[in-house]
Amino acid sequence: MRTFSTPGELVGAAGARLGRSAYQPVLQHDVDVFAALTGDHQWIHTDPARARSGPFGGPVVHGLYLLSLVPPMLAELYTVDGASVVLNKGFDHVRFSSPVAVGSRIRVSAEVRSAAPRPRGFTEAVIAIAVEVAGQEWPVCTADLRLLYQEEVAEGWVPVAS
Repeated sequence: MRTFSTPGELVGAAGARLGRSAYQPVLQHDVDVFAALTGDHQWIHTDPARARSGPFGGPVVHGLYLLSLVPPMLAELYTVDGASVVLNKGFDHVRFSSPVAVGSRIRVSAEVRSAAPRPRGFTEAVIAIAVEVAGQEWPVCTADLRLLYQEEVAEGWVPVAS
């Protein structure tokens, strides 16, 4: 686990590898809960019997569910002390190179692609991620995650809009 003392430390860490998280299984129950929350009940995700005769030979994980698993796995790799808030600006350049079978074990590999100071005490970091499946040589998903870290400020300080 790498610890950055302040959000500003990320600026000097561009290109730094953050490592790989532990593998975690992607279970049918979790895929079904995601489908219920989002309304995406496509049979390739939620009907194992039908999916066995489908194009992937079994149920596959929703791509958006896969992306939602990235932030908690990143929490295994690094932390930024001295941040009062972290805002997720979204993913750039998302690519899914192959489906992920339900029941697979996945992990994330990450590095700091870039970081720059922003107004009002923020630092914007771009974390390059690759989602990997146990037993596969290539990543199943790559993307850049944009995060805004706001530096902790002294009590009573009020940021001025810029």
